[in-house]
Amino acid sequence: MGWREFWDGDHSIYVNARHKALHYARIGVDIVALLPANGAAMDYGCGEALSAPQLARGLSRLVLYDAAPSVVAKARARFAGEAKIEVIDEAGLAALEPGSLDAVVVNSLLQYVPKTEFAALLDLWAANLKPGGRLILGDVIPPDVGAVADVAALMRFAAEGGFVGPAMAGLVKTFFSPYRKLRAETPLVTYREDEMLALLAAKGFAGARQAKNIGHNQARMTFVADRPTV
Repeated sequence: MGWREFWDGDHSIYVNARHKALHYARIGVDIVALLPANGAAMDYGCGEALSAPQLARGLSRLVLYDAAPSVVAKARARFAGEAKIEVIDEAGLAALEPGSLDAVVVNSLLQYVPKTEFAALLDLWAANLKPGGRLILGDVIPPDVGAVADVAALMRFAAEGGFVGPAMAGLVKTFFSPYRKLRAETPLVTYREDEMLALLAAKGFAGARQAKNIGHNQARMTFVADRPTV
């Protein structure tokens, strides 16, 4: 099993409903702060996208894309009545009009994508964006941040959110779960700050690391990069 198959199957990375709700509320606030007002945006690798209505309120259009067919099916059912939200699959992504987006958000995804695929993704996102459009890469993991830092960040978040007991039980469950085994067999992909900025610059993006990461884990990084206007 690889990461794509894992996310397309049954899994649980949240310790309870409160954890999930607080997680999506936090990333919603953080992403909204980085989006251009009243623009068209795509959440690439959207997952459950529970914060999508929160994002869509300040946008003219929100496109949700995921590579996992089961995720796409659930998102289409969840947002069927949302006029501003469009859920697309691989065919929809290929049919997306070039230069039609003001922003592309890629949050907590790059750790599951082989580095050999990253350059092609940057080309894709550049093609999706209008000149001057914004690429937002969130929750990027530095090489010196591992599972121990992730556990510490989760426990701080749990203390703030009032779910410490379920978080501790969830950590025990995760220890025996397919997620832990897969993470050991297929380590998460990491990037140094200078490495990421160089990769963005090589594709013509003017990027910078943000002072604050999207979400609760501040040991990880968020980058905002603008596509050149010419």
